[in-house]
Amino acid sequence: MALLPQILHSPHPRLGAAASPSPSRAFPRAPRLHASASRRGRLAAAAGASGSGSGPGPSSPEPYPPESDDGLVELPLFPLPLVLFPDATHALHIFEFRYRIMMHTVLQTDLRFGVVFAGSGGSAAEVGCVGEVVKHERLADDRFFLICKGQQRFRVARVVRTKPYLVAAVQWLEDRPPAEAPAPGEDAEALAADVEALMRDVIRIANRLNGKPEKEVGDLRRGLFPTPFSFYVGNTFEGAPREQQALLELEDTAARLRRERDTLRNTLNYLTAASAVKDAFPSSPSSG
Repeated sequence: MALLPQILHSPHPRLGAAASPSPSRAFPRAPRLHASASRRGRLAAAAGASGSGSGPGPSSPEPYPPESDDGLVELPLFPLPLVLFPDATHALHIFEFRYRIMMHTVLQTDLRFGVVFAGSGGSAAEVGCVGEVVKHERLADDRFFLICKGQQRFRVARVVRTKPYLVAAVQWLEDRPPAEAPAPGEDAEALAADVEALMRDVIRIANRLNGKPEKEVGDLRRGLFPTPFSFYVGNTFEGAPREQQALLELEDTAARLRRERDTLRNTLNYLTAASAVKDAFPSSPSSG
């Protein structure tokens, strides 16, 4: 459900089933995943040595350890021009050689890999979300179609290796409880109720603008607590991946819901104005 494509100006590549950009585009000269010049050099070298999706099938996958000595979890990384939220699903088409190797490893271990947003500017985000493979199909030429579901969020602490694909040591992210009592109406539960009401209005007016019959909008929250509901709402902001990334990175449920509330209010104002213009200047059957 895409609510905001007209409001948030965030250029992004259009996806079919999915896209798998080369790390040479995802991490160009000074990738934000790296804190030191030496690690930047390793990543640039890996980008130059990348396969392009052609060549022989992958060899036996190299397993990766689930945890490093400092308590961080090692995770293969997949830079994509999309943002994965916890509990959201995405369909992916895996065709590039290095990521086919990665999928062989993932499917033989714990089915998990890290999705990090890589926009048109080239840099990759430091905060991402684990994708767990819930369904896959391996094709005759060793490509994969798969569906992954978002699990926990993470922050990249350091890059472990760059060949044949990126593996990073990550730390898990969880929303933090508020440091002090929120103001009346600003607690997470009240904000979630506000956000749901705004979403109902946005959907109702958007349907009207698109010529769809008006009908009662069902239960959007579906019994979700504020934190998973805030992720659900962020996932509906399709077409604005940079805004989605900002929401993913927040570690405060109330702050995420407040930002979503503000965005939905702006969207509602835009749609209300567009609806008023449409009513004032209805198109005639002979126009065009």
